[in-house]
Order: sequence, then structure tokens, then C-alpha cells
Amino acid sequence: MSTAPSCHDAVWQTTRSELYVFDPATLRIRDANPAACRNTQHDAADITTLTLADLAPQLPRSELDKSAAIHTQFVRADGQRYPVTLHVTPIRHDDAPALLAIADDDSATAALQRAQARFEAMVSNTPGLVYQFRLDADGQASFPYVSEGSQALLGLSAAELMAQPERFLELVLPDDRQSYLDAMLSSAGTLWGWNWEGRIWVDAWKDVKWINLRATPHSLPDGAVQWEGIMTNITESKQEQLEVRASRARLAELTAHIEKVKEQERTRIAREIHDDLGGNLTAIKMAIAMLAARLPEGDQALHDKAAYVDQLADRTIDAVHRITLDLRPSILDFGLVAALEWQVKEFAAQAGIACEFHTSAREVDLDPDQATALFRIVQEALTNIAKHAAATRVTVRLQCGREHLGVKIGDNGRGIAPADRSKPASFGLRGMAERARALGGTLTVTAAEGGGTVVAIKIRRQGYNSAP
Repeated sequence: MSTAPSCHDAVWQTTRSELYVFDPATLRIRDANPAACRNTQHDAADITTLTLADLAPQLPRSELDKSAAIHTQFVRADGQRYPVTLHVTPIRHDDAPALLAIADDDSATAALQRAQARFEAMVSNTPGLVYQFRLDADGQASFPYVSEGSQALLGLSAAELMAQPERFLELVLPDDRQSYLDAMLSSAGTLWGWNWEGRIWVDAWKDVKWINLRATPHSLPDGAVQWEGIMTNITESKQEQLEVRASRARLAELTAHIEKVKEQERTRIAREIHDDLGGNLTAIKMAIAMLAARLPEGDQALHDKAAYVDQLADRTIDAVHRITLDLRPSILDFGLVAALEWQVKEFAAQAGIACEFHTSAREVDLDPDQATALFRIVQEALTNIAKHAAATRVTVRLQCGREHLGVKIGDNGRGIAPADRSKPASFGLRGMAERARALGGTLTVTAAEGGGTVVAIKIRRQGYNSAP
């Protein structure tokens, strides 16, 4: 038999376990330590008026005769229940038989078990692999935790990966391995999120997978860095993305081909109009002049008619000239600089807007198709300004570099809202961007200082010859 609790007063007062001394016959509480009073919310005087049945109404009397631990629930003064593990042993108290009950509050353990169960449920339903990854100060890597999704994603069980963490790096394809290590070290050095996409070889299925790794790092007291994150299989979406890129590349090639064919057809039509119609109209005008010279002097009606036909021929010649210029300005045969300079003057005259042209080179050695495409982009940009910008001043700059050629068209108009750029009907901007991409370049639209818009086209080229 054990001795009474009074022999161990220090333990009685300081232990976190609840200690109760019961009468063996009535199960009335004779004494309780401070921990028992705190947990049950009874003071020392009130608690001795209670019985074990008051504290544990669900506990059968027969359970107290067992030597094993008893799992039950105690009831606090406010009616709240909490789980306990109870150990009961006979002792002597005040020279009389008694029962000593040691109760440990299992609330924290139960809460932990519930949290663990919720975590396991979430992990088991998460598409991918949930893991912890640790990088020690000496460069040693380990996986403190790996979910069961490892087998489905990597072809390795969680136990295998935790036992041999180096096997993960071996899965990464050699071409992607350096980017994986660089991303890991960058995240460790900055403590920013680790986000990496790459390919792994899954030997179990003899297949390559694309995976995405996202993890959050934090430093540990011993100098190590540990990440908590998730790996997911993105093979399907990555293949779709690659297919979309390939499709866009084919579409860009087709667009470039269509634009090239269109320009060639415009050139052909412009030349036929100029050569055939222009020549015929010139001959008609000469014939009218010859006929007018032979008309009778006194027949004013015939002279007026001849003058009208002559004016009609002149207007038709002007129309042919205008249509030919619209189809393909012949000034393009003299190079991009001359064509842009001419277009700027034409724009200023037709739109009534002050327009300046600046260039860093007098001549630019450029492929005719590239020169025509750049000219069309500038044409479209100037047309948009005339239609929508309400500008009073426009500047066109041609900048030639060793590797790049750029054109900037700026205005002081009302500007363009970001939402307007993405409108489905914004075919002008979209066409300009497509032409730039077909040239292997970029087109950007930004706000100008002081208001207005700047359209910038930049293309890469092998080189140029310029004359100062």
C-alpha cells in the first residue's frame, strides 16, 4: 500500500496531474490537489462535497477494480466535459483505507489527434505530394516528412524517399538539374518562396513527367533551412502549354506569310494600275486634247464637253495615283527612311496635325519585307492617332542600333486606357502586334509623359549599314 499524499506535499502541490483521494465505500472525495481544483473549476471546500460519480458520471463502479488505465470524461463545474486518463490505486489516508485517483487531462492530446486526423485527411485528398525538405548548413539534404502521394508521383514510396533523399535529385533530368539547384539555393538565401518547374524520369513507368514544386522556407536555429510544400504533376497542362506555343508559332508564321503575300499582291496590283491604267489614261488625255483642237470654233457645247472629259481624265489619273500610293507607296523603293519621312509629311498634310520625323541614320539596309512591315505598322499607328487620340502633335523616331532597330510613335493626345487595348474589336493594335511578332520583335503601348501615348516597335536584326 502507498503512503498518504501528505507525505509528498511538494508533489501534491506542484504536479500538473489531478490527484484525488476517495472513500472506497462511498467514492466521496476526501481531498484534491490544486491541479484538480483548477481543472474542475471547484474550490477546495466544494470539491470535497462531490463523489467520483459527480466528476465522471459515465464511469461504471466496476472499472475502478481494474489495474489498467481508465479512459473517461470528467465534468467541470460549468458542465463542460474533457477527456482524462485515470489511474486508481488503494492507499491509506489518515490511517484509513482510501483510493488515490491520478487523472491526466487528455484535451491537448485529443486536440492534437483531431488536428492530425484533419491533416491526414487533407493530405490524402491533395492531388500531389506534400512534403518537408531540409537543407543543413553543411549542404546535407533530407525529407523529414513525405506524404503517401510520393508513390503515385515519383514512383518511390515515402519511406524510400525519406531513407534516401538523394534519389529525388537523381530523378530530375540532367538538363533541368541545375535550374532545380539554383532555385533551391536562391530560396534558401533569400527565404522567398521556392517555385520550380522541371522534368523528372520515373523509372517505374519509363516515362518523363513535368512537375511543379512550390514550397515556403523558414530558417532553423541550427542554421538549416526547412521548406513545407507540395509537388504536383503538371505534365498534361505543360504539354497543352507547349502545344499552344507551337500553335501560336505556326499561326505567327502563317500570319507573316499572309502579310508577305498580301504585300506582294498589293505591289503587283499597284504596278498594273500604274502601268496599264495610268498609261491608258495618259493616252486618253492626249486623244482628248487632239480632238478638242479639231472641234469647230463656234460650237461651245462641244468645247465644254471636251473640257469636262479632260477634267474627268485628270481626276481619274489622280485617283489612280492615290490608289497606287495606298496599295504600295513607290517611295518604299528608296528605303525605309525615305518612306517614313514621306508618310509623316502626308499625315501632317491630310490630318492637319503637326508631325515630326527624327532618325539616327540617313539610310538603313533592311530587307524589303521588313521595311514594308515596319512602314505598315507606322501607318496604322498614325491612322489610330488621327481617329482616336485628339492629338495636336506627333513625333516619329527611327533609332538604329548594331543589333536592334526601333521605331517610336508618340502623341500628346488623350491616351489609351488599358481596358481599350484588350477589347475584342481592337484589330488595329492587334494587327500591329502581330506584324511586330512576325518580324521577331515586340510592340509596346505605354503612356507618354505629360499625357498621350507612345507606340514602340523593336526588332532584332543581324546588322545594318548606315550613312551619316
